[in-house]
Amino acid sequence: MLKLIGWFEAVVLGLVQGLTEFLPISSSAHIRVVSALAGWPDPGAAFTAVIQLGTEAAVVIYFRKELWEIISTWVRALWTPDLRSHHAARMGWYVIIGTIPIVVLGLVFKDSIENAFRDLRLIGATLIVFGLVLGFADRTARNKLTLQKNLSFTHALVYGFAQSLALIPGVSRSGGTISAGLLLDYRREEAAKYSFLLAIPAVLGAGFLELTKIGEGAAPAWGPTILATVISFIVGYLAVSWFLKYISSHRFTGFVIYRIALGIFIIALVSFGVLTPNA
Repeated sequence: MLKLIGWFEAVVLGLVQGLTEFLPISSSAHIRVVSALAGWPDPGAAFTAVIQLGTEAAVVIYFRKELWEIISTWVRALWTPDLRSHHAARMGWYVIIGTIPIVVLGLVFKDSIENAFRDLRLIGATLIVFGLVLGFADRTARNKLTLQKNLSFTHALVYGFAQSLALIPGVSRSGGTISAGLLLDYRREEAAKYSFLLAIPAVLGAGFLELTKIGEGAAPAWGPTILATVISFIVGYLAVSWFLKYISSHRFTGFVIYRIALGIFIIALVSFGVLTPNA
């Protein structure tokens, strides 16, 4: 089936992407589910990856000062030994180390990501299971560690493997990495911040790789894809700003309840034949 994304669909999916990318509720799952509920064909992994460039651009701009410090210090530390212990230089290495798992697993399971992993039954199940994981992590976390003082290579790898679970729609990139951070006893806002920084190279890499597929064969056309990307950028910037302020004083309980309810709803619709799992 051709994945025809029109202008209206692009507006809706761009809004959905921007609203959900930084919340621990899985943007890829929402893109998939909203399309199914509206009776639209699955936009596919390529469209989803490309419009994520918009939300990642929002993160880059939001954290532009931190990113510049990390990149500039890391580069200078390559030939200036005294800078190698600087927290910004170390953060550069931690982002690189944390990105390795998703790159490797993304290449190994590429076919499954584009096909089998987009089954609505799997999405419903992962929404529920990882919602419970997030709830457990939130309730048991001691909420005390900071990135500057406590982040290590081991913690970066744990974060990285948690991020790689988001290759399955329904897990949530931010949900998986934030859960890992909470289980490691990081503060909620610190766990979220590293989650967003860690996502930048992985999402940008996947997005630019998938750009080559847009406008060819069964992939969506360039026009609607660009529109959805721009909308996701604008909405995403507002969403990340709100989310970081919200979690500084609130638990993730509301997101956990929402994930479980949505997962049950999706499985029920598939079970009663309202939705086709692989449509």
